[in-house]
Amino acid sequence: MAQEKYIIGRKLNILDLASQLGNISDACRKLGVSRQHYYDIKSALEEEGVEGLLEKARNKPRIGNRVAPRIEERVLAYSLEFPTHGQIRVANELKQEGVMLSPGGVRGIWLRNSLERKSLRLKRLEKWSAEQGNILTESQVQALETAKEEKEAHGEIETFHSGFLLGQDTVYVGWIKGIGKIYQQTGIDTFSNVAFAKVYLEKTALTAADLLNDKVLPFFDEQETPLMRTLTDRGTEYCGVLEKTIPTSFSFTSMILSTAGQKQVPQTNGCTERLNQIILEEFYQVAFRKKRYTTLDEIQADLDEYINQYNTKRTNQGKHCSKRL
Repeated sequence: MAQEKYIIGRKLNILDLASQLGNISDACRKLGVSRQHYYDIKSALEEEGVEGLLEKARNKPRIGNRVAPRIEERVLAYSLEFPTHGQIRVANELKQEGVMLSPGGVRGIWLRNSLERKSLRLKRLEKWSAEQGNILTESQVQALETAKEEKEAHGEIETFHSGFLLGQDTVYVGWIKGIGKIYQQTGIDTFSNVAFAKVYLEKTALTAADLLNDKVLPFFDEQETPLMRTLTDRGTEYCGVLEKTIPTSFSFTSMILSTAGQKQVPQTNGCTERLNQIILEEFYQVAFRKKRYTTLDEIQADLDEYINQYNTKRTNQGKHCSKRL
């Protein structure tokens, strides 16, 4: 009620000021409104009284402006069969069936059904297939396969359970006086976001395998979960022949399928890149300002403590974690 009185009062003030000044243009100029607005207020007051000054809200949509239900159902059915087609393509294809609808009308239907993006339409297709147990047409299968390729190209990988895919990367930490150049081997289980990290004085195939031998595989053995695959970039430490570059004690790592990310697309291994950034910001940038390190073992001891805190106490916003520990 207070809002309604305020609206009516503002409009009546325009009429009162114009009456006091005897000049409509001057009153409108002082109040920052147009002359047309003045005449609209005056006309509404004369025709409907004070009630006519209230804002006329459209609480209900004008159903008459919507397409017929049968047309909307046809658009939804078409989008289920061809989820990757855009609004113009849908409108053009439906015209051949005698369904006259503009691209804007197609998008309006999508918006009402939360299907305005291709990813949402593809998700609807996947849900429909899973719930109904239907056999997908060739076009539907091709659409889902294309979407999967696009996800991988933009750094979104598919991981189904812990141990399915381990992201691994080498990052240069910095140069410490008395120690030298420091590199970190980083690993992360892409499903559970469990992290692994170890510092070295060099980056070679030996150090890459040592992370698996010392940190990663013992963890998965303890969980009785096999590590199936690793994802790395195209660094030289991952591109060599393991049997020729590392001792036989590491030869079992060749049993793990290794996949290199796309060339010049670091997002492919984005979860590992993000972990590198987190460790740099939350551990190294803080630790190197609080403590002076003289040995690599001292750094590793504090790094192990941080990784334990990361894995057990820090909340995680990962895709499969939903802010859980």
